[in-house]
Amino acid sequence: MTSTATAIRPFTVEIPQADLDDLSRRLENTRFAPSAPGDSWDYGTPFSYLRDMVDRWQAFDWRAQEARINAFPNYLTEIDGQTVHFIHVRSAEPGAKALVLSHTYPGSFLEFLDLIGPLTDPVAHGGRAEDAFHVVVPSTPGFGFSTPLVGGGWTMERVAGVWDTLMRRLGYESYGAHGSDGGAMISRELAVLNPAGFLGSHVLQLFSFPSGTPGEMDGFGPEEYAALEHLQWFQSVGGYNAMNGSRPQTIAAGFADSPVAWLAYSELFESFGNGTALVAPEQVLAQVTLYWLTNTAASAVRYHYEGLRAGAEPVRSTGRLGVAVFKDDFRTIRSLAERDNASIVHWSEFDRGGHFAALEVPDDVVADLRAFFAGV
Repeated sequence: MTSTATAIRPFTVEIPQADLDDLSRRLENTRFAPSAPGDSWDYGTPFSYLRDMVDRWQAFDWRAQEARINAFPNYLTEIDGQTVHFIHVRSAEPGAKALVLSHTYPGSFLEFLDLIGPLTDPVAHGGRAEDAFHVVVPSTPGFGFSTPLVGGGWTMERVAGVWDTLMRRLGYESYGAHGSDGGAMISRELAVLNPAGFLGSHVLQLFSFPSGTPGEMDGFGPEEYAALEHLQWFQSVGGYNAMNGSRPQTIAAGFADSPVAWLAYSELFESFGNGTALVAPEQVLAQVTLYWLTNTAASAVRYHYEGLRAGAEPVRSTGRLGVAVFKDDFRTIRSLAERDNASIVHWSEFDRGGHFAALEVPDDVVADLRAFFAGV
C-alpha cells in the first residue's frame, strides 16, 4: 500500500467561475499608464501592445485551455514538503525512454503540451518507434499548481533533487531531461547530480560567461562577439532580474492585484529576442492567465532572490549534455560552456526560433531531442 508521504493522486484543473468573472471585471476596469514617447519597447512594455492584449484577453477562452490540460493525465504528489503538480504520459512503445521537461520563467508546463504527442507517439508524428519517450512535465515548485510554495531556500539545485525523486517515484530507473531558461538550469543541475541511470540533459542554454581570466577570449570570432553583444543588450533591458533578486515581495503586491501588471511584466515573451519572438498572443495569454488564476507570480519571482543568496560555489558538470542554440535566443558560447561542463556531446544550431522554442518551433525541439537521446 502506498504511504501518504509518497502517494500520487489524480488532479483535474477546475478554476471556479467566480475567479474568471473577477478577472473579467479587472480587465474591464484597467487603468492604463500614459504612453511613453514613441510608444516603443525602449521604455518597457508599450501602451499599444497592452491595449491590444487586454482586448484579446477579454475574449480569451480559459475553459478551452482547461480542456487542453485535462486531456492529459495530471497528478499531484508531495516531495520535500512541497506539493508537486505534473503531467505524466506513458508511451505505448515498449522501448520508450523516460524524459522530464522543465519549463521557463515566466512560462509554465503549458509550454510542452504540443510536444507530448510527438514525443510519446513518434510514429504518428513522422518519427520512428525508437524515438519514443515516456513524458513527465512538472510545474516547478511555486509555479502553476505546484503550490503554495513551502518555506524558503528553493533554488534550481533543490528542484533538480525533487525531479530525481519524482522520476524514481514514478518507477523510472533511467531517464533524461530537457529545459530552457530556468528549466535549463534545473536540467544542468541534474547533469551535475548525474544520478544512476541518467541519460543526459538537453538544454537550450548553458549560462557560461567570461570570468576575466587572461586569454579566455582568445580565438573569439564574430559569432562569440555577437553572443556577447546580445548578452549586453539583455542586461541593459533585464531590470526584472534586479527586482526579482532584491525586492520580490514588493513587486508581488502589484502582480497579485492587477492582471495587467503581470502581463506587462511578462514582456520577455515578446522582448527577449528584441522584436523577433514567434510566440503567438494566445500563447502569452494562456501563460499569464495561469499565473493570475493560481496567484503564483509572487512565488515564481523568488527564485532569483534565493539563487543570489544560496552561496553555492560553481560546479563543473560531468553528466551528459546536449545544447540546441536557437537563432534569436541567448547564444551559448561553446568554449565557455566546455570550460564549465565536461561532457557536451551534442551541439546544434537553428536558423529560427528563440528563447521559448518549445512554443515557437516545437517540431525543431522534438527533432533535436530525438537526435540527442538516440542510441542511449
